[in-house]
Amino acid sequence: MNVEEEIKALGLELPPAPPLGGIYHPVVIAGNQLYVSGQGPLQSDGILIKGKVGKDLTLEEGQLAARQVGLTMLATIKAQIGDLGKIKRLIKTLGMVNCYPEFEQHPQTINGFSQLMVDIFGEENGKGARSAVGMSLPGNIAVEVECIFELKEE
Repeated sequence: MNVEEEIKALGLELPPAPPLGGIYHPVVIAGNQLYVSGQGPLQSDGILIKGKVGKDLTLEEGQLAARQVGLTMLATIKAQIGDLGKIKRLIKTLGMVNCYPEFEQHPQTINGFSQLMVDIFGEENGKGARSAVGMSLPGNIAVEVECIFELKEE
């Protein structure tokens, strides 16, 4: 099954690719690596999931926001390179959770993103190296994730 068929089989849909929010490229390809700028949890209706995890949002809601970031990221990649089938594997994830200093469940929150990648790309290709940290995020978005993917050889 290809990536887009897998997304549909999971009962999910890609949101619209978000507009640029600054002076940057949404994705940069260097050799066979695809670098994706930080993505937020944009829903299909164009609304971002906002709030601090552990205060405004439960851990479970934070995980769903992280999962939504994964869909946003795939929408951005598709808009930029045209075909999600060009992705071979996930290499590295940096997950950022909007939270207060007392919150300690950053990795569990980012699991929402990581599990989606495994569900779509499989255990081997969907799981990469990862960091998960807490901070204050722009616009009070709940989660932001940036990644590096390996592209298939053409």
